Amino acid sequence: MNLFGEAAAGAGLGIALVAVALWLSRSIDEQTKVSNPKPDGGYATGFESGYGKPAGLVRWITTVDHKDIGALYLLLGAVAFFWGGTDAMMIRTELFTSQVDVWNAETYNGLFTMHGVTMLFFFATPVLFGFANYFLPLLLGADDMAFPRLNAIGFWLLPPALLLVRFGLISDVGGHIIQPVLGQAAAQPFFELKPPETGWTIYTPLSAEQPNPTINLMLLGLHLSGVSTTIGAINIIATTFTQREVEWAEMDILSWTFLTQAGLILFAFPLLGSALIMLLLDRNFGTTFFAVEGGGPILWQHLFWFFGHPEVYILVLPPMGLVSLIIPRFTGRRLFGFKFVVYSTLAIGVLSFGVWAHHMFTTGIDPRIRASFMAISLAIAVPSAVKVFNWISTMWNGNVRLEAPMLFCVGSIATFIIGGVTGIFLASIPVDLVLHDTYYVVGHFHLIIMGLIPFAMFAAVYYWFPLFTGRMFNKTLARIHFWLTFIGVTITFNALIVLGMLGLPRRYAEYFPRFEPLQQVATVGAVIIALGTMVWMWNMLQSYRKGPIVTDADVWNLKEYGFFTGEWQWFEKRLK
Repeated sequence: MNLFGEAAAGAGLGIALVAVALWLSRSIDEQTKVSNPKPDGGYATGFESGYGKPAGLVRWITTVDHKDIGALYLLLGAVAFFWGGTDAMMIRTELFTSQVDVWNAETYNGLFTMHGVTMLFFFATPVLFGFANYFLPLLLGADDMAFPRLNAIGFWLLPPALLLVRFGLISDVGGHIIQPVLGQAAAQPFFELKPPETGWTIYTPLSAEQPNPTINLMLLGLHLSGVSTTIGAINIIATTFTQREVEWAEMDILSWTFLTQAGLILFAFPLLGSALIMLLLDRNFGTTFFAVEGGGPILWQHLFWFFGHPEVYILVLPPMGLVSLIIPRFTGRRLFGFKFVVYSTLAIGVLSFGVWAHHMFTTGIDPRIRASFMAISLAIAVPSAVKVFNWISTMWNGNVRLEAPMLFCVGSIATFIIGGVTGIFLASIPVDLVLHDTYYVVGHFHLIIMGLIPFAMFAAVYYWFPLFTGRMFNKTLARIHFWLTFIGVTITFNALIVLGMLGLPRRYAEYFPRFEPLQQVATVGAVIIALGTMVWMWNMLQSYRKGPIVTDADVWNLKEYGFFTGEWQWFEKRLK
C-alpha cells in the first residue's frame, strides 16, 4: 500500500510538472511568434518597440530580473513562515496541558519535524536570499546578478522542494478530498503517506528504519533545496567579485555579510547533500553508511552538525548585516568600528566550522576532542560580542529616531544578548551535560531564530517597504506589531529556558503536571506573537493597496545624514 501511494505521489507530481512545462512553452511560443525580422535582429510585429516585461503570470514565471526574483523569494519565505508558524501554534496548543488530549503523539512528532525543517530551509534562507537578490546589485552598482538565468533556476527549485518536504500533509488533505468521491480504497494510499516523525535533525537509526515513504520525499526535497541554495550562493559570490562598481574598502556591511554567508553555504550545503544521499541509499538500497556495522549513527551526527552549525551563522550573519546597515540610518552616525564589524563577520565565518561537536557533548566522544570544541565554541562568542558593542556604541549619543525599523533593530539586539549568553553556558561541557535535550536548548535557539533573525527581517521590510511598493505603511500598526512580537518572544522563550533549567526534556507531547503552568505561559506568549504577525500582515496588505503614495524618495530623511545610498538613488530615479 505504501509503495502504491509513493508511486502515485511521484506520478502525480511528474504529471503536474509536465503540464506546467507544456503550458509555459505554449505561452512563450505565443509571445514570441512573430515574422519579418528587422536588420537589427528585432521583429517587425508581435511587440511594440521597446516593450517591457510580459504581463500577468507569465512575467513572474519567466523573469530573470533580480528584483522580481528577490520578490519571489520573499513571497515564498512568507508562505513558509505562516505554514511553519501554524505548525508551531499547533505544537503549543498540545503543550497547553500535560496530557496528550488535542493531537496524538504521532501528529505531535510530525508537527515539530515539519516546523523545524520548514522554518530553517524554506523561511529563513529564502527571505535572506530575497533581500540579497533585490538589493545586492543596487548596493554594488551592478545591473543585475552575475548569472540571471541561473538565479531564476535557483528559485524555481524551491517550490517543488517545499512540496516534496511537506508532501505528507498534502497527501493527507488529498486523501480526504478523494475519499467521498472515489471511496476509502482509493483514498487509503494517500492516508498512508503521513508526515515524517524523525525530528528536524533526522537522526539515525530512527530515520533509517522508519518505513514511512514520505521520509524519502523529505530527503529528496531537502537535497533539492540544498542545490537551490548552493546555486544562489555561487551567484552572490560571482556578483560580488565581478559586477561591483565599488572598491572592497568602500563596500557596505550588508554586502560583506551576504558574501560571507555565500562562502559558508559553498562549504556546508554540499556536505549535507552528500549525507542525505547516503541516508537515502541506506533506506532504499541496503547500504550501511549509518548502520552499526558501517559508519554508525554517530557518523550522521558529525555530518549533519558540520553543516548544521555553520547553517546557524548562514542564517544569522545577513540579519546582523541588516542591523548594522539600518542602525546608522536612524542614529545619524556612521557605524562605529566598521572594519572591526567586517573582521568579526569573517571571523565568525571561519570559526563556525570548528564548533559542530558541541551538539554532541553527550554522545561519549573523546574528552580531549570535546575540550577543543568547547574552547572554539566559547571563542566564537567574542566576534559576536564585538558586533553588539559596536551597535550600542553607534547609538550612544546619536540622534536616535525610534521609527519601526529602528525599534526592531533594538529588539533584535536585546533578544540576541539573551540568546547569546544562554548559548555560552551550553558551550561549557559540564553545563551542557545537564541541560542537553531540555527546553533550555529550545529557548536559547529560538531567541536567535525567532529573535534576532526575524526582528532584523521585519526591520528591513519596514525600512524598504516604500521602495518595494511606492507606498508608506501605517506607522502605528508597525509599532503595535513590534511590541506584540517583542513581548511575545520574551515571554515564550524565557519561559522555555526556565523549564529547561527545571529539567523538562524537549520533544515530548506529554510531561509531568508540575511543568504545566510555565508551559501555559509559553503558549500565551506564542499567541501574542501570532497576534503581532496578523497585525503585520494586515498592515502590509492594506498599505500595499491603500497606503499613502510616496512622492519623495527620501522617506527616512537619509540625505541629511549622508545615507542616501544606491538603492534609494535608484528609487528616486524611478519616481522621476
